[in-house]
Amino acid sequence: MNKIHKLLFVLFFAFVGNINAQDSPAGVWKTIDDKTGEAKSHLEVYENGDKYFAKIVKLLQKPADTVCDNCKGNKKNKPLMGMVIVDNMAPYKDYWKDGNIMDPESGKDYGCSMWFEAGKPDELKVRGKHWTGLYRTQTWHRVK
Repeated sequence: MNKIHKLLFVLFFAFVGNINAQDSPAGVWKTIDDKTGEAKSHLEVYENGDKYFAKIVKLLQKPADTVCDNCKGNKKNKPLMGMVIVDNMAPYKDYWKDGNIMDPESGKDYGCSMWFEAGKPDELKVRGKHWTGLYRTQTWHRVK
């Protein structure tokens, strides 16, 4: 293989690797308060096995030692920092589904799905769905 072919080969796989990296929700995301429109927190989405999870890594409106007063079970009165609030997101076609999301404000759990809209790899759509069928979709913004 000559030098040009080697260079093209390397560039091709670097490009493909970059595309695949953007197809993953893994990374740090900024959440926005639905009521005020202000940045609220940073969440780290990470892969564990074949599922995705998200934990709070930075609070932007509250002190770092804030605890979850309204959480239930083993999350009650635990620090929000480091708390996993999205769990068990399974890849399916071009999105992730069958997970759960917990709202730290209310302590309530909802079914969850996540996806990217075409051409917007820095905006993650996250939908929490109540068992009644009602849902709310947020847009999380990639922190660079």
